[in-house]
Amino acid sequence: MTKVSFKPAGKTIDAAPGTELLEAARKAGIEIEAPCGGKGSCGGCVVRILSGKVDSENTGTLSPSAVSRGFVLACKTKILDEPVTVDIPEQMGKEGGQFIDETKDTCLVDSDLLPKKEQLEPLISKILLQVPDPQLEDGLSDLDRLTRAVQQDRDKKEVAFPLPVIRQAAEALRKDNGKVTVSLTDTPTHYHITGIEPGDRSSRNFGIAVDVGTTTVAVQLVSLPDAKVIATRTAYNEQVDCGLDVISRINYARKPERLQELRSRVLKTINGLIEQLCAGNEVEVGDINNAVIAGNTTMTHLLLGLPPEHIRLEPYTPTILEAPFLTAAEVGIEIDPQAWIYISPAVGSYVGGDISAGLLCTGIAAGTDEVNLFIDIGTNGELVIGNCDFLLTCACSAGPAFEGGGIDFGMRAALGAVEKVEIDPGTGAASYRTIGGVKAKGICGTGMISLLAGLFVSGWLDAAGKLNRGKASPAIRIEGRQARYVVVPAAESASGKEITIGETDIENIIRAKAAVYSATALMLDQVGLSFDDLSNIYIAGGFGRFLDIEKSVIIGLLPDLPREKYRYIGNSSLMGAYMVLVSRRYRQRQLELARRMTYMELSTDPAYMNQYTGALFLPHTDMSLFPSVKKQKLD
Repeated sequence: MTKVSFKPAGKTIDAAPGTELLEAARKAGIEIEAPCGGKGSCGGCVVRILSGKVDSENTGTLSPSAVSRGFVLACKTKILDEPVTVDIPEQMGKEGGQFIDETKDTCLVDSDLLPKKEQLEPLISKILLQVPDPQLEDGLSDLDRLTRAVQQDRDKKEVAFPLPVIRQAAEALRKDNGKVTVSLTDTPTHYHITGIEPGDRSSRNFGIAVDVGTTTVAVQLVSLPDAKVIATRTAYNEQVDCGLDVISRINYARKPERLQELRSRVLKTINGLIEQLCAGNEVEVGDINNAVIAGNTTMTHLLLGLPPEHIRLEPYTPTILEAPFLTAAEVGIEIDPQAWIYISPAVGSYVGGDISAGLLCTGIAAGTDEVNLFIDIGTNGELVIGNCDFLLTCACSAGPAFEGGGIDFGMRAALGAVEKVEIDPGTGAASYRTIGGVKAKGICGTGMISLLAGLFVSGWLDAAGKLNRGKASPAIRIEGRQARYVVVPAAESASGKEITIGETDIENIIRAKAAVYSATALMLDQVGLSFDDLSNIYIAGGFGRFLDIEKSVIIGLLPDLPREKYRYIGNSSLMGAYMVLVSRRYRQRQLELARRMTYMELSTDPAYMNQYTGALFLPHTDMSLFPSVKKQKLD
């Protein structure tokens, strides 16, 4: 074994020769972000070797100068058989993320779309029963008497008991003279009993709705008898340190131990949020006996410990689209072990249960004749177009640019991120606002969009994403063939260094917006429609909630349509999971929506590249598609 010491944490561990430095750091409890999933392409896991020798592969991400000074990529560096000391640079923080405001009503969905009182029927109900005492002469077991009590309260359908529940029966039936509360699930063929408690516990019936996002996880605690949301908690998905997007996570999960690590990380996030919710609201973990989980196809696979490799390989076939009911103990969710877990159904490799849940928050689910567009923009971009007659869906590889990936000073929407930028048309200089009003640490997706929009309409950025070299601006610096724009001067930043955006960064942002716009255009073209045929555009997701529609139209991320057609619906994945949690009818509605959707695989459609190429400009090669932007553009 070899001793590996980490500075400035002051931690030392023993690791076998050949161990990757990234893995050794995590065993020491030190988080090093690897946004690309360990491919060595992003440079996010750069560390410095202070002493000792290592076997490091240079993928070209680091300059020769950096390599000569001891900098290596932790994901491409292996420990040899001599002690080594490693310096871990400060990682970009996750503090103060733009999470759900837990003190306010976060429902942005029309009340007409929510389950009505008569539609409230959770998957698991709690019923109070009076079970007769055992009698010497009747020959009935405890389970026989309990079964008869259930059938007398409901009907003669068969009653099924798992072994852990059978073990509870004898004590529960005798503790309060046969008065028991039974947790029951009604299926077409059976009543499934998931719990037995002595006495009247029928009011202590709780469930959780869970949105497992690539970047964030949200958990909502719900009182099932009245469908009341008690509280919501949100946190970063701890998997983000292993890759910013789903492809990076898939790459990271190739080794069985890494697949297990990703599963453990997301479970730690979910269970930590459940613990917070219970502690803050005087709810026992064991009183939570139902959960609905919505997430994209990759996140679902990683949560269940299913190898995700085939999701990214042609013919792009996931292990499951519609998961069976599972117990909390099987999944690893720390609630009542026998609680049933319902996983929202996916449609394809890159259109998951978060989208089938999200559609419940739109007029599409209500059976309208109007053609609507649903957009969920995050580390991936998922879209659905349709009405009561058809549903067409696809996922576009927008990449992690809007989450800060692939951008030199990019970061998530956390404390210190530049979230809004205004450009002085005369000087080209920027004024900005940060999340939390603190000194700037970097720039997040909404900041990038407002920056590019401002530069473009004021004439400091051309349609191809090149900064204006024709007139002088204190904010524009020419570096050979490239130019950089200074967003935040060194004196105003948290690090004391300038926060800039280069033309390569701008290209990455343009690619991301082009992927979303062109995917939408292609789907409309496939069904013989145009943007003008859309009645409503529903914008979902955490990132989407903070999106500036006007600025997004200017850069060509969204179509130039009357602004009243746009509707923010917030975290529709979480809201959809809530609807399914409290209503059996909505669960069936979601399943029908998922089965109705036709999934388009963009990577195999040659017409997509034509659409994409046309969108690789600000806002588009065809300016007639963006008349309002043309009016705003300065010479």
